[in-house]
Amino acid sequence: MNQQKPFRLITIPVSHYCEKVRWALTRMKCNFIEEPHTPPFHTFVTAKLGGKTTPILVTDTEIFTDSTDILKYLDSIALNENKLYPHNPELRQKVEELEKLFNSRLGIATRRWGYSYINHNYKNVQRAWCKGVPSIEKILLPLIFPYMQKILRKRFNLTTESSQEAYVQIKIIFAKVSELLADGRTYLVGDNFSAADLTFAALAAPIIQPPEHPMKPRPLTEIPVKMASEIEEFRETLAGKFVLRLYRERNI
Repeated sequence: MNQQKPFRLITIPVSHYCEKVRWALTRMKCNFIEEPHTPPFHTFVTAKLGGKTTPILVTDTEIFTDSTDILKYLDSIALNENKLYPHNPELRQKVEELEKLFNSRLGIATRRWGYSYINHNYKNVQRAWCKGVPSIEKILLPLIFPYMQKILRKRFNLTTESSQEAYVQIKIIFAKVSELLADGRTYLVGDNFSAADLTFAALAAPIIQPPEHPMKPRPLTEIPVKMASEIEEFRETLAGKFVLRLYRERNI
């Protein structure tokens, strides 16, 4: 790898798609600097870099604006023991199919599920958005919070039914993953940790709340009762236990 300067990783702190990339960079022991921003202030940075949202990875020579593109780039420069995509074409196809499924369905559902519970509560949103961001963004967030509530409701289709709809979608994906794990396998595809495992764990994190997550989840006693109940329910599934194990091993 010829990278001379640390990678720049532009994030929204709580974003699980950003967590997907953060985890990959950490696992591969890449030298990177995370630049967290609060919505909508992140757009001032992402627009300059050719993207609309986070994560964005800036290297010496390229800019990547999609989490999967970032993982594939990192895989291309990784040592063999750290690669996230198998060399075997058949196994690689399975990994890519699962990653696409988790990106397009699970990630959207867990985000919608989470925001349906916290969007009305400034303190919860502030905690999710403001870890490590510039001070001016923390100062301005209370002023723009009512506006951002409307944006979130529209963008993520947050309705009175949205939590239940997202819950059903998550349950379907968790059932599929639990079925894959039912034969006692260690990882979703093949014998090694892959982009499929990483993507599932990172995008499932909002509804599993792993204690080792960089965002340091709140105790279940401090969140809405129904939300806590659903987290406990999903933690008890094979898929949920898989996520908890991967997070325990995250830095191994």
